[in-house]
Amino acid sequence: MFIERTSVGLDVHARSIVAAAIDGVTGEVVQERLVPDPQVVIGWLLRLPGPVAVTYEAGPTGFGLARAITAAGLRCQVAAPSKLLRPARDRVKTDARDAVMLARLLRLDEIVAVRVPTITQEAARDLVRAREDVRGDLMRARHRVSKLALRHGHVYYGGKAWTLAHDAWLRRIRFEQPGTAAAFEADYEQVQLTLARRDRLDTAITMMAADSEFTPVTRRLCCLRGISTLTGFALAVEIGDWHRLSGATIGSYLGLVPTERSSGEKRSQGGITKTGNTHARRLLTEAAWHHKPAYRRGKTILERWSAAPAPVVARADAGNRRLHARWVTLDARKKKHTVACTAIARELAGWCWSLAVMDD
Repeated sequence: MFIERTSVGLDVHARSIVAAAIDGVTGEVVQERLVPDPQVVIGWLLRLPGPVAVTYEAGPTGFGLARAITAAGLRCQVAAPSKLLRPARDRVKTDARDAVMLARLLRLDEIVAVRVPTITQEAARDLVRAREDVRGDLMRARHRVSKLALRHGHVYYGGKAWTLAHDAWLRRIRFEQPGTAAAFEADYEQVQLTLARRDRLDTAITMMAADSEFTPVTRRLCCLRGISTLTGFALAVEIGDWHRLSGATIGSYLGLVPTERSSGEKRSQGGITKTGNTHARRLLTEAAWHHKPAYRRGKTILERWSAAPAPVVARADAGNRRLHARWVTLDARKKKHTVACTAIARELAGWCWSLAVMDD
């Protein structure tokens, strides 16, 4: 419930901040254009009739302003842009109107706030997302190498690509035209540089996963099949506070539930919503494929279990058995593999939540 006297909406940009304040007692609307300096913004807020509550949209400017406002003793909510209620026929959009709209929505308690991470949590998230970016860069660099070779008739038949044998085959390729040779060498060099960058980030993530606030959750998540240290740490970082979710809501939070258009007695469902954290959703989908083969407790999973408490191991073992059984059931019902994998990923998210909220 909104209890403050003044509600403030901030339309934050890199070089300017447009502010609008609504006094709940007098009804006065105060607007101001400020420089993007937290101290200037806080000074203006403190001159308003108190108590004051503030909101602004999440965006590329980050959470530094929210942390500064909270440290000054003011309540600050960072709004989820996709959840803002905008009039359907509103065709005029300006910074001033956006600021007033945010102030009004805050007063009506219609702001869906995103979680503001701590500085250490944001640093871990930056590391994980840098690794995700490198994964995409490596895929594109490898595609450029393989497709250039294919255009000139060089096809590899020696097994899986991007192994040591495949790398040796690439280095033996020769082109008659100097231009093509230079292009191939540049693309191949980019692959090697990206691999080195990925390895450095993997080392940094492994070190942080072994000794940080995310270590207990990471170790518990790694007790499930398909979740390695990198995947478990990334899920722990991206979700953050698992206790704000439940086993029934984490699937929708990650966009793994089907869309629905129902009215009266008619019910129509479509593909998944794909809302929420794209990175976490991709990781869970990849991990779901690992539950399709027959479940056997091998050396790798036993080593991960040795670092976790017995109740966590028992819970993870039950999850692994359940998820494989679900694969078998969906296969028997002739479900498409992609549809089945999405269903397993949704259930896997629930099992991850159940492990993450357990006590060590």
